[in-house]
Amino acid sequence: MIKIYHNPRCRKSREGLAILVESKKEFAIIKYLDTIPSEKELSDILDLLGISPIHLVRKSEKIWKDNYKGKDLLDSEIIKAMIENPKLIERPIIVNGNKAVIGRPPSTILEII
Repeated sequence: MIKIYHNPRCRKSREGLAILVESKKEFAIIKYLDTIPSEKELSDILDLLGISPIHLVRKSEKIWKDNYKGKDLLDSEIIKAMIENPKLIERPIIVNGNKAVIGRPPSTILEII
């Protein structure tokens, strides 16, 4: 089943959700600010995306700038920072089986659905 890690307050995330709705495919919405991914879940998503943790971080967030920017962090520390502050996780993330994309731009979602 397709999953969208969604933040309803984010325009790009809402656009990504609209693409899934229009596709008429079955999917699950995970509001990751309310249901925070576990370390394993986030690591699995990173593996599917084929990126390192730093590339999933929203570096423009105040939390990042105030607490992490400029520090030499291990991947495990970056994952921990995203779990402790899920607002740092880039969105939307769409997972379909063994494929995943970050929906920026939202049209990239079409590649895996």
